[in-house]
Amino acid sequence: MKYKLQRMGYYIKRYGILKTIKKIMVRMLKLENRNKVSEQELYQKWILQNEPNELELELQKKENFEKEPKISVVVPMYNPDENLFLELLNSLLLQTYSNWELCLADGSKQRNDTIFALCSSNRKIKYRFLGENKGISGNTNEALKMAKGDFIAFLDHDDCLPRFALYEVVKTINENSNVDFIYSDEDKIDERGNRFEPYFKPDFSPETLECNNYITHFVVLKKELVDKIGELDQRFDGAQDFDYLLRAAENTKEIAHISKILYHWRTTKNSTANMAESKLYAYDAGLKAIEEHLKRKCQKAKVENPGEVPGIYQIKFEIKGTPKVSILIPNKDNHRTLKKCIESILTNSTYENYEILIIENNSEDSKTFEYYETLQESPKIKVFECQEKEFNYSKLINFGVKNATGDFILQLNNDTQVLAKNWLELLIGYAQNKEIGAVGGRLYYPDKSIQHAGIAIGIQGTAANLLVNLPFGRHGYYAREAATRNVTAVTGACLFARREIYEEVGFMDEKLFKAAFNDVDFCLKILEKGYRVVYNPYVELIHSESKTRGLEDTPEKKARFEQEKKNFREKWKTVLSMTDPYYNRNFSREDCNFTIAEGNKNG
Repeated sequence: MKYKLQRMGYYIKRYGILKTIKKIMVRMLKLENRNKVSEQELYQKWILQNEPNELELELQKKENFEKEPKISVVVPMYNPDENLFLELLNSLLLQTYSNWELCLADGSKQRNDTIFALCSSNRKIKYRFLGENKGISGNTNEALKMAKGDFIAFLDHDDCLPRFALYEVVKTINENSNVDFIYSDEDKIDERGNRFEPYFKPDFSPETLECNNYITHFVVLKKELVDKIGELDQRFDGAQDFDYLLRAAENTKEIAHISKILYHWRTTKNSTANMAESKLYAYDAGLKAIEEHLKRKCQKAKVENPGEVPGIYQIKFEIKGTPKVSILIPNKDNHRTLKKCIESILTNSTYENYEILIIENNSEDSKTFEYYETLQESPKIKVFECQEKEFNYSKLINFGVKNATGDFILQLNNDTQVLAKNWLELLIGYAQNKEIGAVGGRLYYPDKSIQHAGIAIGIQGTAANLLVNLPFGRHGYYAREAATRNVTAVTGACLFARREIYEEVGFMDEKLFKAAFNDVDFCLKILEKGYRVVYNPYVELIHSESKTRGLEDTPEKKARFEQEKKNFREKWKTVLSMTDPYYNRNFSREDCNFTIAEGNKNG
């Protein structure tokens, strides 16, 4: 009840009393499920199109791999349901890959004779009756002691695997000789065997994992890695898997993601899969797991559970020193729009060490220049005139960077308004990490619907902002708009980076991308250098899109856009031919809303 009241308080503060009441009524009446009907139909179609048929399963059984490692499936037990356990057991017995063992540690007070008989009849099954419940971590650790396999797979006693799960794991091991850590996509399964709510995950995403256990279930680790990181820690029971994944990720970079559904998470009336609030202690344990993870990495930060979405946390990194931020704002006329932007910065920014550089470009309105005179009365604000007759956003930004004195550069459109008071601290916190090349925020249209929640490449052949037009207060696919995430790119309307990043990647491309795709091109160059890009949803701004250059509404502008689209496709054709690592291959490339793709046989 305490957690529910805290969460309601958060919603009222963020969305207002009317939207909060409406959300409660929608849940009570279950109206939101109506929108899921078509999604469920689409998923059933996806299953038929993408999962192996009987002939393919038979061929898998005959496959001779160069490496055929033993997989130890480790399962903690406590008062297991006989029928559900039998389903788990059958899902293993039917695997098309046969070199596995099942290690069971039963913490029930009384031994179940039926389960014991089933286990005793198969040499592949190791069963240990503990006679006491040591908790989920303790029971798992007892099962781990029995494991003799080359790889360890972690599973719950009431869940199950598709017949091809271990085959796909071993196939991945053969394709990646150094792999230590394997995870897959998953879905949910009810007591009647109905499958729903597929969770198609990104490839390994360090910053995403630090704030949300997106990997969750059916993890397979090399035995050497398990031996290195040790047992599960009982201090984190409820989030013991989250703690274990963080520890595993700290100790290897050889992590593979199989973008196929290899795990069915059981939903029952009171399960965490079906009801997120059924194990509230797990959220506190998850927060503690992140805190310990950051301590091990020697990173000073405050971890919070904002309350918007259970299990999604916020990290506020402590800033090292007092670095200076240069905020670059290209501008042509529109002084009223610019004024709103500037005032939002001055009013909301709690971080003091920043400068604002207005990059003046061909303004004609005298009131604009009068406003510039007023602005320059502030020691924080300077106006620089860029002598460029045509609109060239990349050139304006490069000009600004070369005139800036800050340690960090923030590209900011003049048609934005800052909402989050600690926005600069949040941006610096991530960007000061030398492994991160750029950071962006959550941008809204004036009606507070989503304008930007990260960018994926490959959408309609180029790239697109994710979850565009998602209404304020509504959550997208697994609340991706509310989670700090690694992404391929962020919008240039609010793009934050260390100054040296510009010099290292060769600045913004002034020739190929004067108006469009320059931000995505810049981020791809950053990724090419081995850095990561982060979307931080707590950096919130309003963005009245395209007021600087106007819409693409003239023949000249349309022609320029089409040429730059062509330039982008040609320059990054190799990258575009591959799947965006942070946007699962099973999503459609026709929209930007995490819609399940149709007809594409998963490879």
